[in-house]
Amino acid sequence: MTDQVMAAIDGSHFSTGVCDYAAWASQAMAAPLTFLHVVDNHPQVAEANLTGNIGLGSREHLLEELSTLDEQRARLAQEHGRVTLDAAKARAVEDGVETPASRQRNGELVETLTELEDEIRLLVIGKRGESAHQAPEHLGSNLERVVRSLHRPILMVPDEFRTPRHVMIAFDGSKTTRKGVEMIAQSPLFKGVDCHVVMVGAEVADLRSQLDWALKTLSDAGFEAHGEIRAGEVESSLRGYADEHDIDMLVMGAYGHSRVRHLLVGSTTTTMLRRASLPVLLLR
Repeated sequence: MTDQVMAAIDGSHFSTGVCDYAAWASQAMAAPLTFLHVVDNHPQVAEANLTGNIGLGSREHLLEELSTLDEQRARLAQEHGRVTLDAAKARAVEDGVETPASRQRNGELVETLTELEDEIRLLVIGKRGESAHQAPEHLGSNLERVVRSLHRPILMVPDEFRTPRHVMIAFDGSKTTRKGVEMIAQSPLFKGVDCHVVMVGAEVADLRSQLDWALKTLSDAGFEAHGEIRAGEVESSLRGYADEHDIDMLVMGAYGHSRVRHLLVGSTTTTMLRRASLPVLLLR
């Protein structure tokens, strides 16, 4: 199945938001929805060290017990995944998706998504995963690796759904964000949504020309488009605009060529994404 909305879910409380945003995107884009759960069966490093200084017979017995324990954990992880996927599909049906699908894979999330990349039109993923409660100040490490590895649009979502009605594009004139403006203009995902294009920098002719191009591209596609150039620090400027205009979603390039680029580089400590309560659509 190609051109699908794929939603990566786990046992975190962000899975609820992933389900709802994925269902919204699937219906808006008229694209199939598939939920993905990846079971990571990496062995426990600490357990491998338990057998270092004991007798041969005891060591063999302990290894057998550890092997049995690993098998039990694997079975429980598989069952947990199936229950999680069933719950996600049921929620998507309640949200209006007729036939959501599900896939469970063994392995590592980033490698799995890379293998499935050709099937993905949009990836929906939570801001953090199951370990979010352990490090609430960080973005999930998996998310950062996914962004760096996958060449597809990625929708990073919070734990609660809010229907997007006012979308802000952090525009820097780069090839990525220009492509993003064209994608939004052509995509049914944002049909009927107000689009705000914001550039951060000095009010100079070059930036004004780029902003005018973005606004015309969106207006020609039927969008109600608004634009502004703001001087100042990138994060505070974008955050201020979002607060003032009741923005529901931020769209930005994962790797631009201006100051906006620094919003994602080093994303485990980036304030903008770390604190964002808005969903963020990252463009590649």
